[in-house]
Amino acid sequence: MIAEKSLVAYKNRPALVSERTGDKLGISLAGGEKLKVREKDIELLHPGPCTQATIEGLLSGDETGEIDIKGAWELLLGNKVPLRDLAELIYGEYTPRTAWAAYEIFKKGLYFSGDIAGISSRDAAAVAADGERRSLKQRDQAEREAFLELLKSGTADFSDPSGEEIRFLQDVEALAYGRTEKSRTLRDLGRQETPLEAHRLLLSAAFWTPWVNPHPQRYELSLAPARHLPDPPPPEARTDLSGLEAYAIDSPWSHDPDDAVSLEKHPAGGPDTLYVHVADPAASILSGSPGDLEARGRGATLYLPEGTARMLAEESLSLYALGLSSIPDTSPATELSPALSFKLLLGDDGSILETDIFPSLIRVTRLSYAGADAQVAGDANPVLAGLFQIAERNLRRRMAAGAVVIELPETHMSVNLPEKPGADGTVSIHLLENYKSADMVRECMLLAGEGAAGWALQKRLPFPYVSQETGDLPSSPLPGMAGSYQLRRCMRPRTLSVKPGLHWGLGLDQYTQVTSPLRRYTDLLAHQQIRALLSGAVPLSEDDLMVALAAGEAAAAATVQAERASRAHWIAVYLRDKKGSPWEGIMMEKKGNRVVVMIPGLGLETQVAANSELAPNDPVTLTLSGVKIPEAEALFIINQE
Repeated sequence: MIAEKSLVAYKNRPALVSERTGDKLGISLAGGEKLKVREKDIELLHPGPCTQATIEGLLSGDETGEIDIKGAWELLLGNKVPLRDLAELIYGEYTPRTAWAAYEIFKKGLYFSGDIAGISSRDAAAVAADGERRSLKQRDQAEREAFLELLKSGTADFSDPSGEEIRFLQDVEALAYGRTEKSRTLRDLGRQETPLEAHRLLLSAAFWTPWVNPHPQRYELSLAPARHLPDPPPPEARTDLSGLEAYAIDSPWSHDPDDAVSLEKHPAGGPDTLYVHVADPAASILSGSPGDLEARGRGATLYLPEGTARMLAEESLSLYALGLSSIPDTSPATELSPALSFKLLLGDDGSILETDIFPSLIRVTRLSYAGADAQVAGDANPVLAGLFQIAERNLRRRMAAGAVVIELPETHMSVNLPEKPGADGTVSIHLLENYKSADMVRECMLLAGEGAAGWALQKRLPFPYVSQETGDLPSSPLPGMAGSYQLRRCMRPRTLSVKPGLHWGLGLDQYTQVTSPLRRYTDLLAHQQIRALLSGAVPLSEDDLMVALAAGEAAAAATVQAERASRAHWIAVYLRDKKGSPWEGIMMEKKGNRVVVMIPGLGLETQVAANSELAPNDPVTLTLSGVKIPEAEALFIINQE
């Protein structure tokens, strides 16, 4: 039985037994904390008599005299002794102080094991191995503490980090990339454990440079292209359309052309026939195949200013991109590309009278937007001129049906990453010109989507449709750029579904997207359904189609968010050394004492404080006041001069 005034251990803390009440003991811990405990919850170290001062003194750090732990360990090899004997062996006496000190040595578990009633020495090999581990741990802890002190000082420069520095920052980098939600280093520094705080630390310590873009990985996106190689187009009957001029018109930096357009004029002045030819990867990428599942997991090609991570394997371009692909048994082999062609018979008002869809072979001419505009302006290409007329008719038709046209400045951004550590890269931002050929391509793609939706509906084919509910338009929309900004804010999110519906923003009764199967999974899915019907195979049911559609769209949404965040990051990097530079903007909207300003040269919307009265569409000169790269934020003020 444990008597009053005894020294006991409670949860490895010294305590004084102050009283006994029934089956409970009253104990007093260092600092005066009092508890009621059961006898089995404590360990008797010394019978006393002890006082509260004794307990406080045990934690004072006073020396207990010379000790001989190793000698005691050697003497106890093969024997068991109680704590009292261990204290006498190590310290030469058994007092409350030596009892507590011996207990602490025993609890460390390096030399001794067992319990306080029977303590024995561990074997030499175990002591040596454990001692080495503890020594390494102590050394590591000392190095870590020095590392943390360096970070706290604000003078850390890890631009050329040692192995130890890399190891200590691994958890911070993992958090900055979004691979984990915890960071011991940030916690030890008393900082928030967030990707933003991790990014700040890595930049301030020069472990990262501004040229690290963490945003795609935060959205769990791969920066590598897809791995599953598609098979070449299988042998099959394809309609030879090589006699038609097929134009793939795109930006100069586009490397994955997946659509082309042709025009067939009726010889007797009847309805025109528009052909929209689309890359045909669904010819070999079947639903449920490894390539299909990988594309579904990506949702879309990830386009970043610093590079592209394709939804389909890089080799798919040589197999299916229009103008880059070829059918092996054609002669010459490089002339004809496989395509899925959407043949649209158009009425005088631009509406679709009839739609046909079939595999084809086409001869592609690639043009830039500028090149296409130049040919039409010079009356050098009647086919392109006819396509421009079709586009103008279709736009008028859609506008009459209530379509909303939004025209805001767009930019193209490219990034050349540093070639070696310590070097700088380059960020280039160019305002995109408006080309009539770009408008023409857009209208032709909309016609293809409208025609495909009507075709699938007519044939009762389970199909992915795109719809949009009616937005709340202002009674008197603003003119100009501010008006486009206002209209965009009224737009409701689009809906992907297996049920057709009105697309309010486009002014179409039914619509889908079918013209980008190399880079958008929902388009590939639509192609797979079309091809299944054409070949006599069984298409996906509505339920299975909805599962695939939802998975692909969720992945595509992450891609869009990563692209948007990456763009903001690179704008901040572009501006980081331009503090004080002037920027011309257009006022879009007033929000309290702040205004939204569009900076066309950056394709950037920003909010700034405004003391003077500004009206929508007013020109504004801004001054760059600062940049926050971790936040991907550029700060501006209105130039008052």
